[in-house]
Amino acid sequence: MMIPDRFDPVDPATQPVVPIPGYPNTVTRNPSRPPFRRVLTRTELTGPLDLSGKLRPGDDNLAVLAPGRMAQGQLIHVGGRVLDEDGRPVAGAIVELWQANAGGRYFHPIDTRDAPLDPDFIGNGRTRSDSAGRFAFFTIKPGAYPVPNSGRWWRPPHIHISVLGPGSLMRLVTQMYFPGDPLNAIDRILNSVPDAAARARCIAGFVSPEAVEGDWQGFTHDLVLRGRHATPPL
Repeated sequence: MMIPDRFDPVDPATQPVVPIPGYPNTVTRNPSRPPFRRVLTRTELTGPLDLSGKLRPGDDNLAVLAPGRMAQGQLIHVGGRVLDEDGRPVAGAIVELWQANAGGRYFHPIDTRDAPLDPDFIGNGRTRSDSAGRFAFFTIKPGAYPVPNSGRWWRPPHIHISVLGPGSLMRLVTQMYFPGDPLNAIDRILNSVPDAAARARCIAGFVSPEAVEGDWQGFTHDLVLRGRHATPPL
C-alpha cells in the first residue's frame, strides 16, 4: 500500500479533548489559552540533531535494577518502531518510559497512596531507536490504580512514553495501554480522544508466546510521529 507523503492538518477527532470531565488535574496540566504560532529559526530547525550525547540512553531494562535485584510483577517486553508520517523509520530517536509498579504506585514523592513500593523498581528508562527505528524495553506490567479526587475511577495499566528526536522540538508524549483490559473502555484519558481508530493506536499488540525468547510476555507498539496514522498525544 502506498503511503502518501503529504497530509492534511491534524484532525481534531484524533486529539484529546481537554479539560477531561471528571479529571480535575487536566486544568493544571494544560494551558488555559490556545497556543500561538511563531516563526521557526535555523536554531529550531537544525539542532540539536543527536540528543543521545546529552540524554544518555541505555536504561532499557527496568525489571532488573542490579544483579540479583529483580522487580516484582509480571515480566514483559515492549518493542516497536518509531516512524515518521510517511511510514519511514526514525533512527536515533530518544524513547523514554515511565510507569507505576505492579501495585499501581509510582516511585515519586507525590504518590502517597496506600499501596506497596517495590525497592527494586524505579519505573523509568530511556533508550535510542536503531537504524531501522526499532526500540525495546524490558520491564514489568504496571498495576491499575484509583485516581484521587475523581470519584470511583481507576486508571487501567498503562505506560507513559515520550519520543524526542532527532531534533529537540520534535516530541510526542503519549501513553500505551494493554489489549483486552476491561478498564480501557472507561478510562477518561484514553476516551478523551474522540476517534475510535486513533484510540486503538494507543493500545499495544500482543505477541504470541512462541515468538518471545525468555520468560517475558511480549507486546509490540509502534509510535508514529505525524500524519493521519499518528499516535495520539496523551
